[in-house]
Amino acid sequence: MPWIDLNRSIRRTLLIVLLPAAIALMGAAWVIHGALLERMARSFVEDRLREEVGFLKHRINQADGSIDALSTGDYFEEVFHHAFAVRVGSQQYVSLGPWKPLLGPLLEESNTGFIRRTESAGAISDYLAYRETFELGGRETVIVVAEDLSRIDTSQRELHIWTAVVSAVLLGLLVLVIWMGIRLSLASVATLQTALKELQQGERERLDIETPAEFQPLVRQLNQLLDTLDQRLVRSREALANLSHSIKTPITAVRQVLEERDQHLDWDMRRQLAQRLSDIDGQLETEMRRSRFAGAQAGKGATPVSQARELIWMLGQLYADTAFELETELADERRWPIEEYDLNEVLGNILDNAGKWAASNVILSLREEEAGLVIEVSDDGPGVSPERLSTLGARGQRLDEQASGHGLGLAIVRDVVRRYDGWVAFEVSETGGLRVRVVLPERVSL
Repeated sequence: MPWIDLNRSIRRTLLIVLLPAAIALMGAAWVIHGALLERMARSFVEDRLREEVGFLKHRINQADGSIDALSTGDYFEEVFHHAFAVRVGSQQYVSLGPWKPLLGPLLEESNTGFIRRTESAGAISDYLAYRETFELGGRETVIVVAEDLSRIDTSQRELHIWTAVVSAVLLGLLVLVIWMGIRLSLASVATLQTALKELQQGERERLDIETPAEFQPLVRQLNQLLDTLDQRLVRSREALANLSHSIKTPITAVRQVLEERDQHLDWDMRRQLAQRLSDIDGQLETEMRRSRFAGAQAGKGATPVSQARELIWMLGQLYADTAFELETELADERRWPIEEYDLNEVLGNILDNAGKWAASNVILSLREEEAGLVIEVSDDGPGVSPERLSTLGARGQRLDEQASGHGLGLAIVRDVVRRYDGWVAFEVSETGGLRVRVVLPERVSL
């Protein structure tokens, strides 16, 4: 609907949609009420006319076809509240008054059943008659009973007008209820707006407010965004602190050696300087990788099967003597709620670790269980002793992360998985090597 601007005002949009809808529905109800009222009145009149024809037929049968009793007084008119005409053979009786010129001709017609006539002149302009013909003692008997519809129409119009008045009052109350409902429903928007303003001004750290169920995902996503920003700020500060602490001493030592004019740089000295610079480069790479982790974010996803195949192909070129296998029942287009870079870090570190120590085979398994999304890598290398399994991936073991062997990048894997509320387990595989199992919850808490 181009005449509705959904981006301008929720209140205005609701009013534009609900108020015309309420008016249209009330108008439709009023029209339907009129049609039903007319149908019910017509059905009621028809039933009464049939009953009175049946009663007259019974009385004529009791009188053996005599209609003298019908013409004495206005008893039947008072009882029936209808005009009637009767003809038995050559005898006939027609109600007196304005009905006589109307019902007399109906006795001579051949139609039976209901007959409706609209006259342009006279006191009775619209009437409905019921005509029935039967044999009585070998004589044709005709009974006609009629009802003045103009009086019923007048009553219907009065009732319909009162219905319109009541409907208008109800419509006004409905409009008021709609307006109050919109105000009450959007009160939470004002609360959220106030909370956002306080957040901007530093008066609160998170949107810890009560909101309707429709706004709770928005509040959770905003809080998750704030958590992500805080985590990145903390990681940046930790990276700077770690770098400052780790490379300050090596840089000072290198600078002192280089600034000494009388110092002769022999091969051993050059090798020591190169080792220190390599340590600095490794530390920079490690901290930079940590700072790039995104963590759980709504709308972010990765296709694990396709990424795993790319990594397996690349590592297969690097470790030509090792066979990398992928075991999964997942479709190529299946997406997991994890950022692509983070999934590459997890798969890349575990597979690279397994490829370095595998004797001949590395198996990567991707599957979905009740616990969540499972990544499992097993190798047939020398493995790790059971007492050392608990130390793998421990925080702060930066030298282990930069050296060859099990443990390379496993601390990074733990950091990434922890940001997705998952966990990492290290076990001994069936072939004696190391098995790394990563479990990520399918629905990450935001």
